[in-house]
Amino acid sequence: MMPPRVRKLALVVHIVCSVGWIGAIAASLALAIVGLVSTDGELVQGVYLVLQALGWTVLVPFSLLSLATGIIQALGTRWGLFRHYWVVIKLVMNLFASTILLLYMQTLTALADAARAAGGGDASTMADPSPAVHSGAAIALLTVAAVLSVYKPAGQTAYGMRHNRISSTAAKAGAAP
Repeated sequence: MMPPRVRKLALVVHIVCSVGWIGAIAASLALAIVGLVSTDGELVQGVYLVLQALGWTVLVPFSLLSLATGIIQALGTRWGLFRHYWVVIKLVMNLFASTILLLYMQTLTALADAARAAGGGDASTMADPSPAVHSGAAIALLTVAAVLSVYKPAGQTAYGMRHNRISSTAAKAGAAP
């Protein structure tokens, strides 16, 4: 278990990374929508170039930091990494979202390359709904993760129940005269 000051610092870092990640996704969604509705080829070109840069410099680091700090939080607190279903679900969601993001960066790179090649040409040939769809889905997924963090639904995994039995047995044995 982490000492209280370290635990609070780790929690703050986790929250900042997670909020930063969802904020960067919101910015990506706004840019993606601009890229979809604009008829200005240069603007659409710029959108895809910015989406690629935002992905590598903000989205990917925040996703990986959110994952790492979440694991640190789980391991250093009473919640544990595999004791409660809500923690396991959040871990799986974060791993899924980070993996999809890393894979999707190839698509954003291809869109940025196509935008460079088009040189501000016809915006209709560059418009792609994919960034908006992925950003919207990511916001929905991370919102569910935030709800799980706040409400912490009951339910322990088999590992968690076993851990509690062992802990209570050890505590009773230590308290015996």
